[in-house]
Amino acid sequence: MSTDIAPELYTTLAGEGSDEFEEKRSLFIGHAKHITSEEEAMEFVKAKKKEYSDATHNCWAYLLKGGIVARYSDDGEPQGTAGVPMLETIRKSGVCDAVVVVTRYFGGILLGAGGLVRAYSHGAKVALDAAEIVTYEKYTELSLACSYSDYQKYSVVLPTFNAIIDSTDFTDKVTVCFAIKATLVDALNKKITEMSGGKNSLEVIGERFDFR
Repeated sequence: MSTDIAPELYTTLAGEGSDEFEEKRSLFIGHAKHITSEEEAMEFVKAKKKEYSDATHNCWAYLLKGGIVARYSDDGEPQGTAGVPMLETIRKSGVCDAVVVVTRYFGGILLGAGGLVRAYSHGAKVALDAAEIVTYEKYTELSLACSYSDYQKYSVVLPTFNAIIDSTDFTDKVTVCFAIKATLVDALNKKITEMSGGKNSLEVIGERFDFR
């Protein structure tokens, strides 16, 4: 996951989702998806345009890299009434790395500029909600090498720090690779050092965002 964002939190979409509603006989269908690149965003846009090729409009917007990269399209609607409101809805939700497409089937009644802004904003919102907004916390990936006897003690301690065990390698010693919230690393390292009399300590491997 991208880490070009707020230091400890990362809010994005859990996956992909869609929802729809009617406004003065026009049908609006909102689609949203978690993305990691502009290429992935445009692939989603193209796929929805193909799927709803008979629609009057397929407007879209996406936000990447903590808001540094932002693109949108009104797809034939009056300028500023679709893409920008959709982009602002993504921003206001706090979500990063997401693309939204709002499909419209015109129902014969003009909505006016204000009505279009509200409709496309709402289309983006219901799409984001359908894709499920989630907030991940920064985790530090760690490695701990120890004896078999020490491992028995540490295997009791690690769950108290809500450690996510990635792998455990049993050779002439035990090497555990795991992740815990970045804010807990110092406390766990102190605990390990005290329990081993300074013999064992944690090795930092990297960092990632995880949801717990």
